[in-house]
Parts: sequence; structure tokens; C-alpha cells
Amino acid sequence: MTLNRPSALNAITPSIVEGIARALDSAENDPSVVAIVLTGEGRAFCAGADLKFVRSQTQGDEAAVSRFLNSILALMARLEKFPRPVIAAINGLALAGGLELVLCCDLVVAARSAKLGDAHANFGLLPGGGSSVRLPRKIGPTRAKYLLYTADFLPAETLRDWGLVNEVVEDGELGAATGRLIGRLATKSTLVLRRMKALVDDGLEQPVETALRQELLASEVHAFSHDMREGLAAFEEKRKPNFLGR
Repeated sequence: MTLNRPSALNAITPSIVEGIARALDSAENDPSVVAIVLTGEGRAFCAGADLKFVRSQTQGDEAAVSRFLNSILALMARLEKFPRPVIAAINGLALAGGLELVLCCDLVVAARSAKLGDAHANFGLLPGGGSSVRLPRKIGPTRAKYLLYTADFLPAETLRDWGLVNEVVEDGELGAATGRLIGRLATKSTLVLRRMKALVDDGLEQPVETALRQELLASEVHAFSHDMREGLAAFEEKRKPNFLGR
């Protein structure tokens, strides 16, 4: 999925929200889809919500503001819980709502020139897409507060060191690096990837003992799946497995 408003730094509008939602609908219904890649056209990944649109909606229409914010929040939640791996390929600026999109992705590959930050404080705004909640869980509360309070734009390499970015590559290599990552995921069982994602995400919100019980129950069920039987057979027969996602 490519955000395609380069003249506005791919700022989020209702049409962008609707477009991403339609793309997710299409991908979710296509069993051949291994993973989702989210990136931006031009020199930005996403600069956040379109502030001109936001300003136009805050001139007395409280219902419109509420609808816009709720649509963004719902989209972020859906992206975060999407039943396939979601990869952010950060080609440039990822700010405010753009950073919030990144926070909902499972894996993050960034160009070396990319910069990330939460720019809400620069314009007297509060986060509306989850950065005050997800960012501390990703990089810790102290670093999250620094980004939130200062609204600084930090290099991708710094965010890699902080645990938000998986890989930083040269600008011209972003597409190839993302493609290599997808190629590696494509050799795995989509059933395993889906169940692993659910275990990790759900486990973060549970006590350790509860999360371990959930993992045990999932493993017991998974032991009778086609893909586990196929993986073990392929190991014994010294061949590549033919996973079917079931």
C-alpha cells in the first residue's frame, strides 16, 4: 500500500483512511497475500493528519472532528491486529499520525535519510491515533515522553537503537530490502505467522502466567495442523516444506 499524496507529504485525510481500509479488505480476502507493506510516495512516508483539513473541521463542527478521529483510531487498531505481518517501509518523514501508523506495524525497514517523530506538540495538538499509548510500549516511557514533549524529528538509526526500527538501509535499497524481507516471510507458514502475531500481541497485555497458558493451549491445537505435520515431514525428508496455511 502506497500513500499517494506526495504534494501534501501524504498527510492523512478521510479519503486516505478509506483507501487503506479498502486495501486491507482486499488483502484479507486474498489467501495469496503473505504480508502487507505500507510506504509513501515522494519524500515522506506520512507527515500525519492533514492540518488544513483538521483546522477546517474545528470551526464549530464537533461531530466531524469526532468522526475523523474515531475513523483514524479504528484504522490503527485494524492495522495493528491485521492477521498477516504488516511492514512499514519508511522512505522519508514519519511524523505524528505517520509515526502512529508505524507503531501499528509488526516490522519496520527505514531508509537512512528517514526521520521519525511525534510532531503533535509543535501545533498544540494531542495524539489521536495512539502514540501516547503505543509509543511507551515500544520504546519505553522515558524515550516516548522525550519524543512527545520535544516533537523532535530523530534519524532512523536512533529509532533502530531504541527498538522501534528493525533495519536501516541506504535510500536506494529500501525497496530491495523490503522485498528480501517479504521473500523470507513467504517461505514460512502463514498459519504460524498469524498465530505467532496473536500470541505476541495478546501476551503483552496479560500477566506472564496467563500468556504462557495461552501459548501452551495454542501449541496443543497447532500440533494437529497440516503445516506443523508438513514441516516435520520436510525436516525428516530433507526437503523444503509445502505449507498451506492450515
